Amino acid sequence: MTLADRLVVDWYSPRHSLLTALLRPVSLLFGAAVALRRALYRAGVLRSLRLPVPVVVVGNITVGGSGKTPLVAALARALAQRGFTPGIVSRGYGRDRDDGAPILVAADDDPARVGDEPLLLARNGYPVVVARNRVAAGRALLARHPACDVIVADDGLQHYRLARSVEIAVVDARRALGNGFLLPAGPLREPASRLDQVDAVVALIAAESGGPAVRPGAFTMTLAAGNFRRVDDPRVTAPASSFVGGGVHAVAGIGNPARFFEELDAMGITATRHPFPDHHRFAAADLAITGARAILMTEKDAVKCERFAGERCWCLPVEARVDDALVDLIEGKLRGSETA
Repeated sequence: MTLADRLVVDWYSPRHSLLTALLRPVSLLFGAAVALRRALYRAGVLRSLRLPVPVVVVGNITVGGSGKTPLVAALARALAQRGFTPGIVSRGYGRDRDDGAPILVAADDDPARVGDEPLLLARNGYPVVVARNRVAAGRALLARHPACDVIVADDGLQHYRLARSVEIAVVDARRALGNGFLLPAGPLREPASRLDQVDAVVALIAAESGGPAVRPGAFTMTLAAGNFRRVDDPRVTAPASSFVGGGVHAVAGIGNPARFFEELDAMGITATRHPFPDHHRFAAADLAITGARAILMTEKDAVKCERFAGERCWCLPVEARVDDALVDLIEGKLRGSETA
Protein backbone atom coordinates (compact mmCIF):
# COMPACT_ATOMS: atom_id res chain seq x y z
CA MET A 1 0.00 0.00 0.00
CA THR A 2 1.40 3.38 -1.00
CA LEU A 3 1.57 6.33 1.38
CA ALA A 4 -1.27 8.00 -0.55
CA ASP A 5 -3.44 4.89 -0.15
CA ARG A 6 -2.59 4.73 3.54
CA LEU A 7 -3.62 8.37 3.95
CA VAL A 8 -7.00 7.81 2.28
CA VAL A 9 -7.70 4.86 4.59
CA ASP A 10 -6.79 6.99 7.61
CA TRP A 11 -8.89 9.94 6.42
CA TYR A 12 -12.03 7.84 6.48
CA SER A 13 -11.22 5.74 9.53
CA PRO A 14 -13.32 6.27 12.69
CA ARG A 15 -10.09 6.50 14.69
CA HIS A 16 -7.38 9.12 14.30
CA SER A 17 -4.10 7.54 13.26
CA LEU A 18 -0.55 8.46 14.23
CA LEU A 19 0.08 9.52 10.63
CA THR A 20 -2.79 12.01 10.55
CA ALA A 21 -1.76 13.31 13.99
CA LEU A 22 1.76 13.97 12.70
CA LEU A 23 0.31 15.85 9.72
CA ARG A 24 -1.98 18.10 11.77
CA PRO A 25 0.52 21.00 11.95
CA VAL A 26 0.79 20.96 8.16
CA SER A 27 -3.02 21.03 7.96
CA LEU A 28 -3.09 24.11 10.15
CA LEU A 29 -0.71 25.87 7.76
CA PHE A 30 -2.79 24.74 4.81
CA GLY A 31 -5.94 26.05 6.49
CA ALA A 32 -4.29 29.41 7.13
CA ALA A 33 -3.34 29.68 3.46
CA VAL A 34 -6.89 28.76 2.38
CA ALA A 35 -8.41 31.35 4.73
CA LEU A 36 -5.99 34.06 3.58
CA ARG A 37 -6.68 33.42 -0.10
CA ARG A 38 -10.45 33.55 0.42
CA ALA A 39 -10.10 36.74 2.47
CA LEU A 40 -8.08 38.38 -0.32
CA TYR A 41 -10.85 37.62 -2.80
CA ARG A 42 -13.51 38.95 -0.42
CA ALA A 43 -11.52 42.14 0.08
CA GLY A 44 -11.04 42.60 -3.65
CA VAL A 45 -7.25 42.34 -3.48
CA LEU A 46 -7.60 39.28 -5.71
CA ARG A 47 -10.30 39.85 -8.32
CA SER A 48 -13.05 37.51 -9.45
CA LEU A 49 -13.95 37.99 -13.10
CA ARG A 50 -17.53 37.76 -14.29
CA LEU A 51 -18.49 36.27 -17.65
CA PRO A 52 -21.32 37.70 -19.79
CA VAL A 53 -23.57 34.74 -18.82
CA PRO A 54 -24.33 33.23 -15.40
CA VAL A 55 -22.11 30.44 -14.11
CA VAL A 56 -23.13 27.40 -12.07
CA VAL A 57 -20.15 25.86 -10.26
CA VAL A 58 -20.40 22.19 -9.25
CA GLY A 59 -17.59 21.14 -6.94
CA ASN A 60 -16.75 19.68 -3.57
CA ILE A 61 -14.68 20.46 -0.50
CA THR A 62 -13.03 17.04 -0.34
CA VAL A 63 -10.48 15.40 -2.61
CA GLY A 64 -11.56 12.32 -4.50
CA GLY A 65 -14.68 11.41 -6.40
CA SER A 66 -18.10 12.46 -5.21
CA GLY A 67 -20.17 12.31 -8.41
CA LYS A 68 -19.53 15.83 -9.71
CA THR A 69 -19.29 14.95 -13.40
CA PRO A 70 -22.55 12.93 -13.60
CA LEU A 71 -24.26 15.79 -11.77
CA VAL A 72 -22.88 18.33 -14.26
CA ALA A 73 -24.28 16.24 -17.13
CA ALA A 74 -27.65 15.92 -15.38
CA LEU A 75 -27.89 19.65 -14.66
CA ALA A 76 -26.94 20.58 -18.22
CA ARG A 77 -29.65 18.25 -19.49
CA ALA A 78 -32.24 19.61 -17.04
CA LEU A 79 -31.41 23.24 -17.87
CA ALA A 80 -31.66 22.51 -21.60
CA GLN A 81 -35.12 21.02 -20.99
CA ARG A 82 -36.11 24.28 -19.28
CA GLY A 83 -35.13 26.46 -22.21
CA PHE A 84 -31.47 27.26 -21.48
CA THR A 85 -28.55 26.66 -23.81
CA PRO A 86 -25.81 25.33 -21.50
CA GLY A 87 -22.09 24.97 -22.07
CA ILE A 88 -19.52 23.33 -19.81
CA VAL A 89 -16.01 24.29 -18.68
CA SER A 90 -13.56 22.05 -16.90
CA ARG A 91 -9.94 21.93 -15.75
CA GLY A 92 -9.41 18.69 -17.63
CA TYR A 93 -7.31 16.82 -15.08
CA GLY A 94 -4.94 14.13 -16.27
CA ARG A 95 -4.07 15.71 -19.61
CA ASP A 96 -0.71 15.08 -21.29
CA ARG A 97 0.14 18.72 -21.90
CA ASP A 98 -1.32 21.90 -20.51
CA ASP A 99 0.10 25.05 -22.07
CA GLY A 100 -2.79 27.12 -20.72
CA ALA A 101 -4.59 27.46 -24.04
CA PRO A 102 -8.32 26.60 -23.93
CA ILE A 103 -9.32 23.51 -25.93
CA LEU A 104 -12.77 22.92 -27.39
CA VAL A 105 -13.47 19.23 -26.78
CA ALA A 106 -14.74 17.08 -29.63
CA ALA A 107 -16.64 13.82 -29.07
CA ASP A 108 -13.87 11.86 -30.79
CA ASP A 109 -10.99 13.65 -29.03
CA ASP A 110 -8.05 11.92 -27.37
CA PRO A 111 -8.64 11.74 -23.59
CA ALA A 112 -4.89 12.28 -23.11
CA ARG A 113 -5.33 15.67 -24.79
CA VAL A 114 -8.56 16.86 -23.17
CA GLY A 115 -9.10 14.71 -20.06
CA ASP A 116 -11.43 11.80 -19.44
CA GLU A 117 -14.31 13.64 -17.74
CA PRO A 118 -14.55 16.49 -20.31
CA LEU A 119 -14.64 13.90 -23.09
CA LEU A 120 -17.55 12.13 -21.42
CA LEU A 121 -19.40 15.43 -21.07
CA ALA A 122 -18.78 16.33 -24.72
CA ARG A 123 -20.26 12.98 -25.73
CA ASN A 124 -23.42 14.02 -23.91
CA GLY A 125 -23.90 16.60 -26.65
CA TYR A 126 -22.88 19.83 -24.90
CA PRO A 127 -20.07 22.20 -25.88
CA VAL A 128 -17.13 21.69 -23.52
CA VAL A 129 -13.93 23.72 -23.17
CA VAL A 130 -11.02 22.75 -20.94
CA ALA A 131 -8.37 25.08 -19.53
CA ARG A 132 -6.52 25.56 -16.27
CA ASN A 133 -7.96 29.10 -16.19
CA ARG A 134 -11.76 28.64 -16.09
CA VAL A 135 -12.34 32.30 -17.01
CA ALA A 136 -10.35 31.80 -20.21
CA ALA A 137 -12.24 28.56 -20.81
CA GLY A 138 -15.58 30.35 -20.44
CA ARG A 139 -14.57 33.14 -22.81
CA ALA A 140 -13.38 30.62 -25.40
CA LEU A 141 -16.64 28.69 -25.06
CA LEU A 142 -18.76 31.80 -25.61
CA ALA A 143 -16.64 32.84 -28.59
CA ARG A 144 -17.28 29.50 -30.29
CA HIS A 145 -20.87 29.09 -29.07
CA PRO A 146 -22.39 32.57 -28.66
CA ALA A 147 -25.89 31.10 -28.19
CA CYS A 148 -24.78 29.63 -24.86
CA ASP A 149 -26.63 31.44 -22.05
CA VAL A 150 -25.37 29.55 -18.98
CA ILE A 151 -22.06 27.87 -18.16
CA VAL A 152 -21.78 24.89 -15.84
CA ALA A 153 -18.29 24.46 -14.35
CA ASP A 154 -17.25 20.89 -13.60
CA ASP A 155 -15.25 21.31 -10.41
CA GLY A 156 -13.80 24.71 -9.55
CA LEU A 157 -15.49 25.46 -6.24
CA GLN A 158 -12.10 26.74 -5.07
CA HIS A 159 -11.36 28.54 -8.38
CA TYR A 160 -12.47 31.91 -7.05
CA ARG A 161 -11.16 33.83 -10.04
CA LEU A 162 -14.31 32.72 -11.87
CA ALA A 163 -17.30 34.62 -10.46
CA ARG A 164 -20.37 32.45 -10.11
CA SER A 165 -24.13 32.87 -9.81
CA VAL A 166 -24.73 29.48 -8.18
CA GLU A 167 -22.46 27.27 -6.06
CA ILE A 168 -23.23 23.58 -5.58
CA ALA A 169 -21.15 21.32 -3.34
CA VAL A 170 -21.39 17.55 -3.78
CA VAL A 171 -20.72 15.18 -0.89
CA ASP A 172 -20.53 11.39 -1.01
CA ALA A 173 -22.90 10.43 1.81
CA ARG A 174 -21.03 7.19 2.54
CA ARG A 175 -17.69 8.92 3.13
CA ALA A 176 -19.07 12.31 4.20
CA LEU A 177 -16.21 14.62 5.27
CA GLY A 178 -13.98 11.87 6.61
CA ASN A 179 -12.11 12.78 9.77
CA GLY A 180 -12.95 16.46 9.30
CA PHE A 181 -9.33 17.60 8.95
CA LEU A 182 -7.91 19.73 6.18
CA LEU A 183 -5.26 18.41 3.81
CA PRO A 184 -2.99 16.54 4.29
CA ALA A 185 -4.21 15.19 7.66
CA GLY A 186 -7.71 14.84 6.21
CA PRO A 187 -9.55 15.01 2.89
CA LEU A 188 -10.84 18.60 3.17
CA ARG A 189 -9.80 21.27 0.67
CA GLU A 190 -11.70 23.86 2.72
CA PRO A 191 -13.22 23.84 6.21
CA ALA A 192 -16.57 22.11 6.67
CA SER A 193 -18.10 25.55 7.34
CA ARG A 194 -17.70 26.26 3.61
CA LEU A 195 -20.84 24.17 3.07
CA ASP A 196 -22.81 26.85 4.93
CA GLN A 197 -21.90 29.35 2.20
CA VAL A 198 -22.92 27.45 -0.96
CA ASP A 199 -26.35 27.66 -2.55
CA ALA A 200 -26.96 23.92 -2.37
CA VAL A 201 -25.37 20.79 -0.93
CA VAL A 202 -26.04 17.61 -2.90
CA ALA A 203 -25.55 14.25 -1.21
CA LEU A 204 -24.68 11.28 -3.41
CA ILE A 205 -26.51 8.29 -1.91
CA ALA A 206 -26.79 4.65 -2.88
CA ALA A 207 -30.06 4.10 -4.71
CA GLU A 208 -30.65 0.70 -3.17
CA SER A 209 -30.07 1.64 0.45
CA GLY A 210 -30.08 5.40 0.77
CA GLY A 211 -27.42 6.97 2.90
CA PRO A 212 -26.78 8.93 6.07
CA ALA A 213 -27.91 12.52 6.24
CA VAL A 214 -25.03 14.78 5.21
CA ARG A 215 -26.62 17.91 6.64
CA PRO A 216 -30.14 19.33 7.06
CA GLY A 217 -31.62 20.60 3.81
CA ALA A 218 -29.22 18.73 1.54
CA PHE A 219 -30.58 17.60 -1.81
CA THR A 220 -30.04 14.00 -2.84
CA MET A 221 -28.60 12.43 -5.95
CA THR A 222 -28.44 8.80 -7.05
CA LEU A 223 -26.56 7.19 -9.92
CA ALA A 224 -28.82 5.01 -12.05
CA ALA A 225 -26.96 2.31 -13.98
CA GLY A 226 -27.94 1.11 -17.42
CA ASN A 227 -26.94 -2.08 -19.22
CA PHE A 228 -23.24 -2.74 -19.66
CA ARG A 229 -21.73 -1.67 -23.01
CA ARG A 230 -18.81 -3.29 -24.74
CA VAL A 231 -15.93 -0.84 -24.74
CA ASP A 232 -14.78 -1.60 -28.30
CA ASP A 233 -18.35 -1.49 -29.67
CA PRO A 234 -20.90 0.43 -27.54
CA ARG A 235 -23.73 -0.88 -29.71
CA VAL A 236 -23.31 -4.24 -27.98
CA THR A 237 -24.97 -4.31 -24.56
CA ALA A 238 -25.49 -6.88 -21.82
CA PRO A 239 -27.43 -6.98 -18.54
CA ALA A 240 -25.74 -7.35 -15.18
CA SER A 241 -26.84 -10.99 -15.02
CA SER A 242 -24.36 -11.78 -17.81
CA PHE A 243 -21.51 -11.16 -15.38
CA VAL A 244 -22.69 -13.24 -12.45
CA GLY A 245 -20.26 -16.07 -11.79
CA GLY A 246 -16.54 -16.61 -11.90
CA GLY A 247 -13.85 -15.11 -14.07
CA VAL A 248 -15.04 -11.50 -13.73
CA HIS A 249 -12.57 -8.72 -12.93
CA ALA A 250 -13.18 -5.01 -12.35
CA VAL A 251 -10.78 -2.09 -12.84
CA ALA A 252 -11.37 1.45 -11.59
CA GLY A 253 -9.20 4.55 -11.89
CA ILE A 254 -11.62 6.98 -10.26
CA GLY A 255 -11.54 9.08 -7.11
CA ASN A 256 -13.25 6.38 -5.04
CA PRO A 257 -12.81 2.96 -6.70
CA ALA A 258 -14.62 1.24 -3.83
CA ARG A 259 -17.87 2.92 -4.87
CA PHE A 260 -17.77 1.20 -8.28
CA PHE A 261 -16.84 -2.15 -6.78
CA GLU A 262 -19.65 -1.90 -4.23
CA GLU A 263 -22.08 -1.04 -7.01
CA LEU A 264 -21.12 -4.27 -8.76
CA ASP A 265 -21.61 -6.16 -5.50
CA ALA A 266 -25.13 -4.71 -5.23
CA MET A 267 -25.85 -6.07 -8.73
CA GLY A 268 -24.84 -9.55 -7.63
CA ILE A 269 -21.53 -9.40 -9.51
CA THR A 270 -18.56 -10.80 -7.58
CA ALA A 271 -15.50 -9.39 -9.33
CA THR A 272 -11.81 -9.47 -8.55
CA ARG A 273 -10.94 -5.86 -7.78
CA HIS A 274 -8.14 -3.85 -9.42
CA PRO A 275 -8.09 -0.26 -8.04
CA PHE A 276 -5.96 2.40 -9.71
CA PRO A 277 -5.29 6.08 -8.90
CA ASP A 278 -7.78 8.70 -10.06
CA HIS A 279 -7.34 9.64 -13.75
CA HIS A 280 -5.03 6.65 -14.24
CA ARG A 281 -3.67 6.49 -17.77
CA PHE A 282 -4.66 2.95 -18.71
CA ALA A 283 -2.45 0.87 -20.98
CA ALA A 284 -3.07 -2.47 -22.66
CA ALA A 285 -0.98 -4.19 -19.99
CA ASP A 286 -3.50 -3.13 -17.33
CA LEU A 287 -6.17 -5.19 -19.06
CA ALA A 288 -3.97 -8.22 -19.79
CA ILE A 289 -5.60 -10.19 -16.98
CA THR A 290 -5.04 -13.91 -17.37
CA GLY A 291 -8.18 -16.00 -17.03
CA ALA A 292 -10.63 -13.10 -17.08
CA ARG A 293 -13.79 -13.81 -19.05
CA ALA A 294 -14.95 -10.24 -18.50
CA ILE A 295 -13.31 -7.00 -17.38
CA LEU A 296 -15.71 -4.35 -16.07
CA MET A 297 -14.98 -0.63 -15.76
CA THR A 298 -16.58 2.80 -15.47
CA GLU A 299 -17.35 5.01 -18.48
CA LYS A 300 -14.63 7.39 -17.32
CA ASP A 301 -12.06 4.62 -17.56
CA ALA A 302 -13.52 3.19 -20.76
CA VAL A 303 -12.77 6.32 -22.83
CA LYS A 304 -9.08 5.73 -22.12
CA CYS A 305 -9.24 2.05 -23.07
CA GLU A 306 -11.17 2.18 -26.36
CA ARG A 307 -8.06 1.88 -28.57
CA PHE A 308 -6.91 -1.41 -27.09
CA ALA A 309 -9.93 -2.92 -25.31
CA GLY A 310 -10.94 -6.38 -26.47
CA GLU A 311 -14.29 -8.14 -26.55
CA ARG A 312 -14.15 -9.01 -22.86
CA CYS A 313 -14.04 -5.34 -21.74
CA TRP A 314 -17.35 -3.78 -20.69
CA CYS A 315 -18.27 -0.44 -19.11
CA LEU A 316 -21.20 0.53 -16.92
CA PRO A 317 -22.92 3.79 -17.93
CA VAL A 318 -24.58 5.75 -15.13
CA GLU A 319 -26.93 8.71 -15.10
CA ALA A 320 -27.40 11.06 -12.16
CA ARG A 321 -30.94 11.46 -10.86
CA VAL A 322 -31.50 14.65 -8.87
CA ASP A 323 -34.32 16.34 -7.01
CA ASP A 324 -36.49 18.58 -9.20
CA ALA A 325 -36.32 21.06 -6.34
CA LEU A 326 -32.59 21.46 -6.96
CA VAL A 327 -33.20 22.38 -10.59
CA ASP A 328 -35.97 24.74 -9.47
CA LEU A 329 -33.52 26.48 -7.14
CA ILE A 330 -30.89 26.83 -9.87
CA GLU A 331 -33.38 28.05 -12.45
CA GLY A 332 -34.73 30.64 -10.02
CA LYS A 333 -31.26 32.05 -9.39
CA LEU A 334 -30.43 32.06 -13.11
CA ARG A 335 -33.66 33.83 -14.04
CA GLY A 336 -32.99 36.31 -11.25
CA SER A 337 -29.50 37.02 -12.56
CA GLU A 338 -30.96 37.74 -16.01
CA THR A 339 -33.09 40.55 -14.60
CA ALA A 340 -30.52 41.86 -12.12
